[in-house]
This record gives sequence, structure tokens and C-alpha cells, in this order.
Amino acid sequence: MHGAGNDFVLLPDLDDHLDLTADLAAALCHRQLGIGGDGAIRVGPARPGTDADAFMDYRNADGGLSEMCGNGVRTVAKYLADRQPMDVVTVDTRAGVKRVVIHRGPDGLTETCTVDMGAPVVGEVGRPVVLDDGTTATVTIVSMGNPHAVLLVDDVATAPVTTLGPRIETHPDFPEGTNVEFIAARSDGGVDGRIWERGVGETMASGTGGSAMAVAAHLNGLAARTTDVHLPGGVLRIEWTEETLFVTGPAVEVGKGVLDDAWIATATGGARTSHE
Repeated sequence: MHGAGNDFVLLPDLDDHLDLTADLAAALCHRQLGIGGDGAIRVGPARPGTDADAFMDYRNADGGLSEMCGNGVRTVAKYLADRQPMDVVTVDTRAGVKRVVIHRGPDGLTETCTVDMGAPVVGEVGRPVVLDDGTTATVTIVSMGNPHAVLLVDDVATAPVTTLGPRIETHPDFPEGTNVEFIAARSDGGVDGRIWERGVGETMASGTGGSAMAVAAHLNGLAARTTDVHLPGGVLRIEWTEETLFVTGPAVEVGKGVLDDAWIATATGGARTSHE
């Protein structure tokens, strides 16, 4: 499944039988030796004491746990809403429960979703980050349940995403790592952006990243509180209110299949049950 090109291997597990380990997630997400994806999601039952329809157990492509994934939440909501009559889906995440409103297409299936991401936590605007070569990158710090460092550039097409992105991601100023975004203002009032995702690399889209971009753009005078963020994989509509932040974007189911027991055992170093 994917949300605006941010693609995931989704593992339905509402009976709570599957252990999505770091090794399994990394193997699944390998684009040559596995299925390929920016992350792996186990759709499990909501955690004890949590009032939600399901839990999004999410790992990045390197196997690392992530607190939140906005595009991933939309794919989980689509999976659930396309299999039972639901207009609103609640998804338990490591960053709290997210409420998702379903927008269906002419075929009755989920076409787009609006996710209540919760209020962003704004850190320092214009924070200098001194790099290992003595140069300085200026970032705006935003948390959407996971960390983001946003840089302003003149043109995202020529931004040093693949060279500067990993240097900031692993900078000592961010001991747990950080997602890194590059943004530029558009003439139509929107924002162009590219993303270096923590534990993944450059991705076509990110729900939390798009949110952080919109917040940083507004704080730096580039955009209004409601704006369209244009990413390589598509457009996300961001609405930042006084109380919360909403993201609207597509969710697409590409296909489904069954994992092979022998492949899982080889990929992870131990036998696991097959999973559809």
C-alpha cells in the first residue's frame, strides 16, 4: 500500500499472532531481496487500555521503531474501512490515537483520508546546526510525535537532500536521529518539499514530514496555516488550527499476497508462520 508514494508492506494481524521484529521489517522492505517499502506495518489489535480500532505497529525500512507515520496511518485506515462499513477509523500509534475520516470514491472504496495528527510541538525556529566540516545549517525544529528538522531552500529540485540530509539525521544535536525536510515557497501559496526520512533515506512523501514542512513554512512566513505541500509522490493538504493539525491525502492498495515460510526463516534467521 502507499500514501502519496510513501510505500509500506502492511501485515494484517488483528488476532495478534505476529511478531514484527527489526529483522523481519528490514527483510520485507529490501527492494531487491524482499517486497520493498519505506516501512513495514503490522495492523494489530489496539493495545490494552486504548480505545481504538487497531494498533499501527510501524518500523522503518532499516527495522527501527518509529513513533508515528502519517501516510502509514492513512493506509491502515483504508485497509480497515474497505473491509467493513466505517466512516471514521481510530488508529492507535506510539504517538497516541489518531482519528481518521474516510473519503470514498465512486467505487465505494477509500480514496483519501483526513488524519487528525494532533497539535505540533514547535521547537526552535532558525536553529544553527554546526556540521562536521565547520559549516552551519539553519533548521526549524518541529515534532509531530516524531522529530523533524526543516531547512529553507530556494529550489527543492537542487537541494542537497541526499548529502546534507543524512548528516543532519545523525548529528549529535539529535541523539535519537531526526527526519530532515527541505522546503521552498511556491507562487500559488503552497510549499514544495523533499524529505530525508530517518532510518529510510529519501522518500516520495511523509505525512508527519509534510505536516512539519507546513508548520515550518508558516513560522518562517512562507505559507498560511492552511496550505498544500507538494511532494515528489503527490500533494498533501495541511490545515493547522489553534487546537490541532489535519492532513488530507490519498491511500492506495496496490496488491496482496502470502509470505513464504522458508523465505521468512532465511531472512530473519528463524522460522515464523506464513502471513497474508
